[in-house]
Amino acid sequence: MSILVNRENYVIVQGITGREGSYYTLEMMQYGTNIVAGVTPGKGGDWIHGKPVFDSVIAAVDATGANTSVIFVSAPTAPDAIYEAIDAGIGLIICVTEGIPIMEMMRIREYLKQTSTRLIGPNCPGVLTPGDANIGIIPGYISKAGSVGVVSRSGTLMYEAVHALTNANMGQSSIVGIGGDPILGTSFVDVLMLLEDDPETEKVVLIGEIGGRGEAEAAEFIKARMTKPVFGYIAGQTAPPGVLMGHAGAIIVDEKSTARAKVAALRAAGVRMADNPQELPELMRY
Repeated sequence: MSILVNRENYVIVQGITGREGSYYTLEMMQYGTNIVAGVTPGKGGDWIHGKPVFDSVIAAVDATGANTSVIFVSAPTAPDAIYEAIDAGIGLIICVTEGIPIMEMMRIREYLKQTSTRLIGPNCPGVLTPGDANIGIIPGYISKAGSVGVVSRSGTLMYEAVHALTNANMGQSSIVGIGGDPILGTSFVDVLMLLEDDPETEKVVLIGEIGGRGEAEAAEFIKARMTKPVFGYIAGQTAPPGVLMGHAGAIIVDEKSTARAKVAALRAAGVRMADNPQELPELMRY
């Protein structure tokens, strides 16, 4: 069993004819992901990597039965791409695009509440179920199948942690990058709920960073609901207030958004915290 992604995801790639869309489509296909089509307005009728290209999401869904979309379009067109996928009945949308304005994402999040669609991202690396399916830009070779669930705001830190786990022979059940923007479609708590209910997941790794309240909300959920052991790492412990640290959401605006406050909250919830991602495997042995 897996959360969110497996071989039953019939995936379309919005922006498949672009440079990144084309490159990662081939990467996903080589991993074994069930890519069924692409969507690029004006390119309908074309083929790329042996997959048909459609002018619209609804046309792709009607022809292929797609239930999942991964978005590789530019920031100005990404909101419309998300709305189009929602209106076409896509159940899972993974938006890799970064730079979507906060106000646009606030509107999208409100729109999502009226539907059954789940959005991962934006500005996220995607979702990987090792040995099963990889949707997004996560390098599949760093992972191996196992029982550790991983959820992270940062793609790079997630890659480092997953690689360390794999080298320590600690395979992963599901790997989810929720994205680093201030407004996200899926939160830490949303993913923790899924991992808590997943019989294939025995331990959980949470990787956070400065900015926002996502990690504090995760700490509250872990303390109240989680029965599985959780291990964590928070980046940005030396970050000065008011300075953007990579992600749009990684900025300290008050004391609660500092790395120190988040580490304290997670520790109070029973999470065993590492000082860097490389320490996680050793921490998890005991």
